[in-house]
Formats: sequence, C-alpha cells, structure tokens
Amino acid sequence: MRIARFAHAKGMSFGAVEGEAGAGSQGLTIAEIEGHPFGQLSFSGARWALSDVRLLSPILPSKVVCVGRNYADHAAELGNEVPKEPLLFLKPSTSVIGPRDAIRLPIFSKQVEHEAELAVVIGAPGARRADRAAAERAIFGYTCANDVTARDLQRSDGQWTRAKGFDSFCPIGPWITTGLDVSDLEIRCEVGRNPDEMEVRQLGRTKDMVFDVAGLVSYISHVMTLLPGDVVLTGTPAGVSPLVEGDTVTVRIEGIGELSNPVVPVA
Repeated sequence: MRIARFAHAKGMSFGAVEGEAGAGSQGLTIAEIEGHPFGQLSFSGARWALSDVRLLSPILPSKVVCVGRNYADHAAELGNEVPKEPLLFLKPSTSVIGPRDAIRLPIFSKQVEHEAELAVVIGAPGARRADRAAAERAIFGYTCANDVTARDLQRSDGQWTRAKGFDSFCPIGPWITTGLDVSDLEIRCEVGRNPDEMEVRQLGRTKDMVFDVAGLVSYISHVMTLLPGDVVLTGTPAGVSPLVEGDTVTVRIEGIGELSNPVVPVA
C-alpha cells in the first residue's frame, strides 16, 4: 500500500494511492483516510485524481535520525573509513519538505550537495530498546529522502548540525510504501535543468548497506526512543555532488517512486 499526505480543496488528509505504480499521476487516484494511517485504516469515501491534489511530505516526524557512511563507496569518496558501528546524527523536523517543494541554498554555504537515501518510517507503537524482531515490527513503511548537506560547513564545523539542518534540507516523499522488501533495491539520483536531460549522479543498491535496516532501527532504539512517525535515513551511495540554483534533483527508489525538488536561493 502507498500512503500519502496531501492538500486538497477542503484541507489536508492522509490517503491511499490507488492504481498501477508506473502509470504516472494521470493514472492514479487517492482515497482519503479518516485520521492518521497507523492502525486499522478507515476510509471516508472521498476520492480524488492524484493530479488534482498537492502531495505533501508523507509524514511530519518528531525527529529525523540519520546514519552516516553506511555505504562503503560513499565513505571512501569522502576519504573516510567505514564505521565499526552506526554513525548517527539528527536533522530537525523543520528541515522536512515534500515533493516539488524547493531546496533553498543558504547564503552560508558554497557547496550544497544531494544525498539520495532510503527512508524508514516508524509506526505504532514506536521502538524502545527493540531487538531485531521488534524493530522489524516497528517499521510502518519506506519512502525516498534527500539528505541535503552543506559539505563545506560539514568540513569546517567538525560536527554536522548546521551542515545538515537548514530549513528544506530533508525532502521526503512522494508517499510511504508499506510491505516492501528493501533488502536489494536500486537507489538513483538524477540532477538537471531539463526533464529530458537529467544526469545520473548516484546509482546504488540497498544490499550494499554496511548496516541493514532492522539492525539500524534496533541500534537507534537503544539510544533514543523512536516515536510513531519518526523517520530514519539509512545512508547514501557514492556519487554525491553539488547542487546549484536552477537544478532539479530527483531521487528514485525501486518499488517506491520518485521525489523531485527544484533548487533555489534563499529569498
């Protein structure tokens, strides 16, 4: 199932996206869910063509927990060793944006880069000191993410809060896909100014993660309680590179969909 959060003429709702995954927005509809999507779903009966609504970030997390250097090739391209245990950092909830929302280039940085990632969405009742089995049960679903990073600030600051935490630096979407086997999915990032001439910048597979999804959720839950709706970013493959004003960056993950965002300067 694909669960989206969307804006429509009467407000904002969660909904189940219906139709063939490859059909494009013109072939998809969205059925409104009453309340939140955790637990037993109840439908209101309202339905829209997906092209007639605006997709929002599929969830508003209390926190975004990220994992650094979880692909050996990415660690190597930045001159780093693979960590012996998961390397964790946080992005603030205010960094989260949705599909088609703009990534805003901060005046403080001259080198803002994309990082395409598989994102894990935690469901009810959350996870606290969970073993692998409990961690797997705590996973509600998966979505696409872009861990946008001010690389020059990451280097100069020594810690990553500012480099990773600007408003708009965590696009997620387009929806949450449930019941998906994520052990070996393609992750692709394309950047360009023309939809017909996008350059592939990143191309990897989730099987190359150093630490797998269940292991990450379990590990994190022994550090901090994961609440329903929290998001875990699982690391990025090699190929990170700068974004400039006028670019569009698209993250595609097999079995989930695509997340596109334009790049603009801070107003």
